[in-house]
Amino acid sequence: MKWGLLGGTFDPIHFGHLRAAEEMLQIFDLNRIIFVPSSRPPHKLEAEITSFYHREQMVRMAIEGNVSFSFSDVENQRTGKSYSVETVEYILNKYLEDLKLYFIIGQDAFQAITTWKDWEKLLLLCNFAVMTRPGYQQKGLGAVLPEAFASRFTYDKKIDGYSGPTGNVIYFRSVTFLDISSSRIRESAKAGQSIRYLVPDNVRNYIIKNSIYKK
Repeated sequence: MKWGLLGGTFDPIHFGHLRAAEEMLQIFDLNRIIFVPSSRPPHKLEAEITSFYHREQMVRMAIEGNVSFSFSDVENQRTGKSYSVETVEYILNKYLEDLKLYFIIGQDAFQAITTWKDWEKLLLLCNFAVMTRPGYQQKGLGAVLPEAFASRFTYDKKIDGYSGPTGNVIYFRSVTFLDISSSRIRESAKAGQSIRYLVPDNVRNYIIKNSIYKK
């Protein structure tokens, strides 16, 4: 099995998330992509994010009809803050013998990877698939990671990726960049402005019906 793991706050999920996931599914010939909303992001105050329940409903609505997309509430099942390294460990421990896991992450988030909990361990646990913007020139791992750690990876031209000591690879792949942000959607919804064509219609209707972003 080859699975992709796409985490995020998804507040709300939008077409940018969905299109990027679809492209990564094809690029790496994945069997499925699991959307994993963060329950208590360590870099955000709980007061700043919508309840997990509403974000879960919106993700489920957005991915329905795509048999290659699935949902996991694994981070909401744990107490305390949501850390990616714990989520990856959980999934690998459950499906270790049959699973090849790709942790899908945006370019901007990868640039800040060294601020994540146990980032060294995380980068060695599974494959990393970094989504870059078209035209982005990858300058090598040394531009992001400490030199001593980056030196443990070797660029493999055949797979166009950086192979690490555990056999996992860090890939950089360009995807279609849709200039859509969840924060802009929240601001527009709060102001009563249209969010049509930014999110799937069922998600838009859910936001309006439940006044998600109106105080």
